Amino acid sequence: MRVVIGMVLTGLVLATSGSAAPSQPPRLGKLDRSHAGEAPPAIPIEAQDGRKSTIAAVVAAAHRPVIVNLWATWCVPCRGELPQLDILAHVRGDKLLIVPVSEDLEGWRAVNKVFAPGHFTGLKTWLDQPGNFGAKIGAAGLPVSIVYGADGREKWRVNGVPNWDSPEVQASIE
Repeated sequence: MRVVIGMVLTGLVLATSGSAAPSQPPRLGKLDRSHAGEAPPAIPIEAQDGRKSTIAAVVAAAHRPVIVNLWATWCVPCRGELPQLDILAHVRGDKLLIVPVSEDLEGWRAVNKVFAPGHFTGLKTWLDQPGNFGAKIGAAGLPVSIVYGADGREKWRVNGVPNWDSPEVQASIE
């Protein structure tokens, strides 16, 4: 029941965010470059240790490409994608930062069940409560990943789970 309520509430937050609706629905798993060049929003996020930052600050401090991945514990494709991102973080961690950002309404209580100690060793998740980042970027659902270049500007985004191992995706991250 909490899963259904979370999905409905997240949908309401995203639908009532005031952001313009896209002219066409996003294509799942396809790279979208329509926002290329945009700066990351200064939306507050919280680390597991309680530290506060913003998406913009995390991207600016990285000095390398950054993947911001919006996910939630109740989202089955999101949970399925996390192991792929963890592997990518291990393989390309010195040249790429992966920043999972949970949109869970239950906060750390829900997130810590998925990010139990030692479960994902290459990822450190953040929390966006009450889902302002998803609303700001006009996310139509979860998961959503946005790739920012080393220059701090958006390169592309994808709704759904892309093939992170594909040559197209790998080449477009660099």
